[in-house]
Amino acid sequence: MTDFPHDADPQTPSDDQDTATPKNMALQEDPDQILKERDDYRDRLLRSIAEFDNYRKRIERERRELSEFVSFEILHDLLPVVDDLERALAAAEGPQTVASYRSGVELILKQLAEMLRKRNVTAIETKGVDFDPHVHQAVATEPSTTHRDNEVVEELRRGYRLGERLLRPAMVKVASRG
Repeated sequence: MTDFPHDADPQTPSDDQDTATPKNMALQEDPDQILKERDDYRDRLLRSIAEFDNYRKRIERERRELSEFVSFEILHDLLPVVDDLERALAAAEGPQTVASYRSGVELILKQLAEMLRKRNVTAIETKGVDFDPHVHQAVATEPSTTHRDNEVVEELRRGYRLGERLLRPAMVKVASRG
């Protein structure tokens, strides 16, 4: 059983129901008010677009400044190493022994290693560990009966991490039983 009287159509409003729908209300509104609201929404939209564009430009500028700052620090730390390399090359022209030349290069390597350590760069362990494709790049295999299968037997190029992130994989030679 329905709540409507038998002779009433449920789709048409009765006399006691409100006939104001959003569509009817819009038609009853003042056209000047509608234009004012339209202009207000348009103004809000344009302001939002401008604010977003300014935000995007600010973020890009800050990213560029941060990149320059990081580059500045690293390059600033590298300059003493460049100076020492230039001095080593100049000293090579004089009557230096191989041992003194080598000790100079070792000091320069020590400087670079310290700079990397300060920047949280660590070398990846290779020799004697099992091959890990996440941190090692196998470029050769070597048949071996004295090493475990997939054991790294030689480091060809050192790999590094920056914190927990892989900076460069280590190039290694891996043992194979075969």
